[in-house]
Amino acid sequence: MYVRRLELVDFRSYERVGVDLEPGPNVLIGANGVGKTNLVEALGYVATLDSHRVATDAPLVRMGAGAAVIRCAVLHEGRELLVELEIVPGKANRARLGRSPARRARDVLGALRLVLFAPEDLELVRGDPAERRRYLDDLLVLRQPRYAGVRADYDRVIKQRNALLRTAYLARKTGGSRGGDLSTLAVWDTHLARHGAELLAGRLELVAALTPHVAKAYDAVAAGRGAAGIAYRPSVELAEPTTDRAALAAVLAAALEESRSAEIERGTTLVGPHRDDLTLSLGPLPAKGYASHGESWSYALALRLAGYDLLRSDGIEPVLVLDDVFAELDAGRRDRLAELVGGASQLLVTCAVADDVPAALRGARYEVAEGTVRRVG
Repeated sequence: MYVRRLELVDFRSYERVGVDLEPGPNVLIGANGVGKTNLVEALGYVATLDSHRVATDAPLVRMGAGAAVIRCAVLHEGRELLVELEIVPGKANRARLGRSPARRARDVLGALRLVLFAPEDLELVRGDPAERRRYLDDLLVLRQPRYAGVRADYDRVIKQRNALLRTAYLARKTGGSRGGDLSTLAVWDTHLARHGAELLAGRLELVAALTPHVAKAYDAVAAGRGAAGIAYRPSVELAEPTTDRAALAAVLAAALEESRSAEIERGTTLVGPHRDDLTLSLGPLPAKGYASHGESWSYALALRLAGYDLLRSDGIEPVLVLDDVFAELDAGRRDRLAELVGGASQLLVTCAVADDVPAALRGARYEVAEGTVRRVG
């Protein structure tokens, strides 16, 4: 799989730009702040319907414009597919596949499989559990796009259930005699248990498949300096490891019943996959709080490379993006990384200094300036 052409209209700093890309390495060179990351962010958005830099869509639309358009031609197994997304802040995004309107924007998921590593990924190691949950869920959708619907259903349930609990909490706080109407809470409990069990099982299966790839990738990046391990930590207690959906739904339902009083007291849902975490370890110690800057950087990179290797082992050849990576690595790590990713079907590398990129990865070269992209090699 590779992206043959990318076109942007009113996306970030670009009023209009188009760039033809090649299989194998593509190096985007330019000073900081001229828009290199905007290009790969757009591709990441097509792959995940999300930005790795911001939480809302509004910053993706160029100032003064009402909407942004991302259009890319993806080649896979000899066939080309045109994917188009129109981003309209405050409204549902519109999508087209092969020039035909898609019923929902998420119907484009799976058209482009892409793994992106960026400096923001340090938060996978140092940040809150939400960053690691997002990492798992994005990878889950890349492997099996149907999980986009599972995530959406679960998020909808949590939103509705939290609104109900919040209303009850405020009623109690202001002295309401009945403490708010909770008659429909049991219905939302059932929905949470069902959708939560599906999401939880998917994550557990993913972590089991991902674990050896993380250990291997960290060992390769760090040259054997420490053993990396991951483990899934659910918010409910599992008597024994299982990915049986019915069993997990029963566990979640029981946990919801047990936490009912505490949830009403606090006005929020305390049980479910939205409260889980992925624990990262280096040897016997947790990576968070103990890993050095270099170790944290290597670990974050290993997590992305592990996802990339897992997809390849599934028979998927994703596009790989390394955004401003090589400037942070010493010569040894640069060469080891180049060896690891040199066989990618398509590799996009952004850098401010061309010499930071190992010679083995210097394929097609592009000069990025304010609002323009020009091929130079």
